[in-house]
Formats: sequence, structure tokens, C-alpha cells
Amino acid sequence: MVGLLGVVAVMWAWEGRGVEVRRVRAVLGASAGSGGRPAGWRSGGARWWGFVRARPEWGCVIGGSVVGIVGASLLPVVLGACAVPGVARVRRARAARRARERRGDAVIRLCGLLAGEVRAGRQPGEALTVAAREPGAWPGAGSAAVVAAARFGGDVPRALRAAAGEPGTEGLQGLAVCWHVAVDRGAGLAAGLDRLAEALRAERDQRADLRAQLAGPWSTAVMLAGLPVLGLLLGSAMGARPLRVLLHTGPGIGCLVVGGVLEAAGMWWAVRIVRGAEEVG
Repeated sequence: MVGLLGVVAVMWAWEGRGVEVRRVRAVLGASAGSGGRPAGWRSGGARWWGFVRARPEWGCVIGGSVVGIVGASLLPVVLGACAVPGVARVRRARAARRARERRGDAVIRLCGLLAGEVRAGRQPGEALTVAAREPGAWPGAGSAAVVAAARFGGDVPRALRAAAGEPGTEGLQGLAVCWHVAVDRGAGLAAGLDRLAEALRAERDQRADLRAQLAGPWSTAVMLAGLPVLGLLLGSAMGARPLRVLLHTGPGIGCLVVGGVLEAAGMWWAVRIVRGAEEVG
């Protein structure tokens, strides 16, 4: 209970910046139809819900607190707090992968728009300026430098290579090569852009197909990792009180530590296998 009170105190301190605002709202009066509760409670609840949605890793602390209350032990709260950095790292990795995929899609869209503008009769510099301004057509930072180089006769391939430093924008390197070959040597820019977009699209589809093939083994690994929780639920339903054994006895704590280490090692090994297969693919 002491640990749970400590977690609640930390969460209350985190929200302390808005306490004065809620007090003023409570003094001035509650909103109509709120049942006598000040409007600040609703804004505070919405703020906390937004915090949890933005940082779902703190759900480990909440889940550990619930298990700690049921099992009358501080250990689940500590384990939930220790799991927060790992879950946050997984969340950031997923967000980075989604951002990389969005940048890759933007490069493909930029190539298609640029090819269309060139076929419509625009000069390459003007076509790049128009295409880069389209919504969702630029993959990341550096658009101003590229547009300036295209408008004022600068080194566009160099600006494109400089803008290709973020993950997912590697296709800009190919666009720089197409620009160099087409503009400096008189080759067809639209045809080169079409081939580049087709190659990037095929690479994206290959990654998606590989990810779909790995979804089955990954789901199996996650299901196997959740079997201990199912065993605890079945034991509790049968009246065996497994939480009391795991949290309040020496052999139970030892089994919990060993099982947790093996569980973490198994998940790490599964993630390593999946990532290795994606890199090879």
C-alpha cells in the first residue's frame, strides 16, 4: 500500500501545474449539467486520458498497481515501473518505423508528381518547385533548400542528397541521380522518374509482404508469452491463490524472478529473429 500511495503522489505532483486553474474554476462555479462537480475535474480527466494515450507505457504502472492491490504486495508496482522504459523504447521504435514508411511514400509521390509536371511541359526546376509544394509530397526536412536550388539555378542534386539524410528518404538519392543525368546530359527525366518510382514501390511492397509473412510467427510468440498470465487466472479461478504463493513466499518469489528472466529472454530472442529476417529481406 505504501508503494501505491507513492505512485499516486507522483502522479498528483505531475498534475500540480494545473491545480490553481482548477481551484479558480471550482470557486467560480461548476458547469451546468455536471452534477455539482467543477468543470476542472473534467478537464483534468481529459488531460490524464491524453497523457495515457500519448504514453501507453505508463499502463504498466497502472496494471502493476492493480495486481499489487489484489495481491497485497509492493512487488508488482516495482516490476511495472521497471517495465516502463522497455515498453517506451518499443513504442518509439514503432513510431520511427511509421515515420520512415511515411517518408518513403512521400518520395514515391514526389517522383510521380514531378514526372507528371515534366510531361505537362514544365521545365525541370519549375516542375520540382510545383511538385514539392503539394501536400504529402515532401518526405522530410530540406524542402526549402531544394526548392531554392531549383528556382534559382543552384545545385539541385547536391541539395537532394543533403535532404536524403533521414530514414525513409533514401529515394531522394535516386532522384538526385536522375536529375543529374537528365538535366546535365539531356536524357528523359520523366522516364527515369517513372522507373525510380516503380523500383521504390516494388521495394515497399516487398517489405510489406515480408512483414505479413512474419506476422504469424510473431503472433505465436506473443501468445506463448501470455500463457503464464492465463495460468495465473486459471489458478485463481480454481482457488489455488497463486498470487499469494508468488508474492509472499520465498520459493514463489524465486520462481517469479526466474520466470520473468526467461520470459524477457524469450521475447528478446523472438524480436531478434524477426528483425534479422526483416533486415535480410
